Amino acid sequence: MSNRIDRRTLLKAGSALAAGAPFLAAPALAQSKVEVSFFYPVAVGGPITRLIDTYAADFAKENPAITVKPIYAGTYQETIVKAITAHKSGTPPVTSVLLSTDMFTLIDEDAIVPFDDFIKTDADKAWLASFFPSFMENSQTGGKTWGIPFQRSTIVLYWNKELFKEAGLDPEKPPQTWAEQVAFAEKLTKRDGANTTQWGLQIPSSGFPYWLFQALAIQADAVLMNKEGNRTAYDAPGVIEALQYWVDLSRKHKVHPTGIVEWGTTPRDFFEKKCAMMWTTTGNLTNVRTNAKFPFGVGMLAAGKRRGSPTGGGNFYLSKKASRAEQEAAFKFIQWITSPERAAKWGIDTGYVAVRKDAFDTPMMKEYVAGFPAAAVARDQLQYAVAELSTHENQRVTKALNDGLQAALNGTKTPEAAMKDSQAEAERILRSYR
Repeated sequence: MSNRIDRRTLLKAGSALAAGAPFLAAPALAQSKVEVSFFYPVAVGGPITRLIDTYAADFAKENPAITVKPIYAGTYQETIVKAITAHKSGTPPVTSVLLSTDMFTLIDEDAIVPFDDFIKTDADKAWLASFFPSFMENSQTGGKTWGIPFQRSTIVLYWNKELFKEAGLDPEKPPQTWAEQVAFAEKLTKRDGANTTQWGLQIPSSGFPYWLFQALAIQADAVLMNKEGNRTAYDAPGVIEALQYWVDLSRKHKVHPTGIVEWGTTPRDFFEKKCAMMWTTTGNLTNVRTNAKFPFGVGMLAAGKRRGSPTGGGNFYLSKKASRAEQEAAFKFIQWITSPERAAKWGIDTGYVAVRKDAFDTPMMKEYVAGFPAAAVARDQLQYAVAELSTHENQRVTKALNDGLQAALNGTKTPEAAMKDSQAEAERILRSYR
């Protein structure tokens, strides 16, 4: 009797399928579908939102049991605030792209889990080992991996080749030293009486002033923080020397705007020929390529005592309060989107540095770099790169530095006084973490 019932049941199921009706097990499959909420920021010009949505849709086609739900959360600063607020309220996104420098803050908030628990196979180990070591410096601490590099960058120099030619400079050769940077900028600055119509150089001092400044500090052979994230050296002689150089660009050499130079409008000033050279993220590369109506160059930053730039940009993190199934699904998505081919495509579409060396060996990236050599500059600069400023209480400690930088650039404090005050505030904040 039982055999007959089973057979009838199977026949009914077969008839239903033939008639196009859903199979009986479909509701159970639907229940097992996992949704991965995903906060991400936008810090550069370009169609990032559309690209992220496309990646999520493509992943869903290949992984029908997982739905990735991207949620644009604003700037990096807005996104970390929203992510931590959501964590405290008990409903955090399963994964988020946040600054690599937010690592210590997220650990202190007990908001994230390390990726090590998800690394099980030899393929997983090979994947984790594939990222550029300089990007992992802001992704690992205490022997664990807390973040996975995604939209990562360094600072590079962009210059207008037409304006170089007009000024009698070789349009193919950017400045190589601090002294050359000043000399080039002097030739590139144009004045109409008391009014400056074209600046030789712009280094933004809003948005991410500490990041742009850290490049100058590295070039002065200074280190802003220790690896444990509980000490800073804002008042070290090399740091003060770097800030003096930045201040002198505007006040002594008069080749750089005085006061605060806006992060967001610097590329526009470059497009409108209001500045001939600018420092900004390589993440703006696609934006510049799309909007510059003139030939431009991309080069490594000029050297002081040495070359150097901090790394920058965002990592993927996994929420501690997500379920294990959600974490596993997010991990699968993170591995998928950081595969060599997708890391290459993301780099090409956005201008961010493809985060793994083998991405540069893919046919699409080889073809891209052959036709647009500027795309390889940030990768080549990684050999001189160091970890971005990151500490416990990172936002407060970074704000202490930013406040000092802006005081010096605005002329309300000398570089030395500004950095001594910044160091005193950072020391007050970090003392309890030692």
